Amino acid sequence: MHVWVTPTGDEPRSAAHRLLEQLGSSLLGTPAALRHATTGRPTLNGLSVSLSHARTSGDEQSAAGAGAVGTERRAASGVHGLVAVAASVAGPVGVDLEVRRAFAVTGMARRWFDPAEAALVEAADDPVETFLLLWTAKEAVGKALGRGLRSNGLGRRMPALTTGKGTLHAHAVPSEDQLVVVHVPLRCDAVLALACPRGVREIVLTEHHGAALRSTVRSRTSFPVVVLGN
Repeated sequence: MHVWVTPTGDEPRSAAHRLLEQLGSSLLGTPAALRHATTGRPTLNGLSVSLSHARTSGDEQSAAGAGAVGTERRAASGVHGLVAVAASVAGPVGVDLEVRRAFAVTGMARRWFDPAEAALVEAADDPVETFLLLWTAKEAVGKALGRGLRSNGLGRRMPALTTGKGTLHAHAVPSEDQLVVVHVPLRCDAVLALACPRGVREIVLTEHHGAALRSTVRSRTSFPVVVLGN
């Protein structure tokens, strides 16, 4: 499972498409062309793929206004834009990215989440972080299933979620036992969730920091045990 993350400018959707084609070409060793199924799901030369982008401008759609969120949703921040793409030969994959920022979350959680999850957000020491962990997990799982947040995707229960530098935790999705969800720590100030088949044994994250600079972290998984990053 490969995940690439990079800063972006004014056209995050186009940047995400280009980055996904670059990732696909690097994995396949041949030029890859991004297409979309009739459902809107991205496809790339036989690879299972997913993408996400987080916008910085206030006029873009954010989690606070996500009544009709799609599989390539935008988020608001005041720092910079980011795109994330994921590709795998192991089966369906979903990725979702949110830039950390201060915003009111308890009312949103009560409106959209399962009551137990809404209570978890409200009681958390860091409600925003807890909300973003749950939100990105729901988005990633919806993308892996090929239906986004349709059919009560925001009400779909997520497992207990944890994140931290150097350590990944893979958790089975209660209603979708063929999938696990993982939060992958980033150097940039954002939350990234990855949904993938439970048989995946390695996640390779590459963060691009400009045209000539990037960092790669290779992590192995032995679900459901903790995944240790090198």
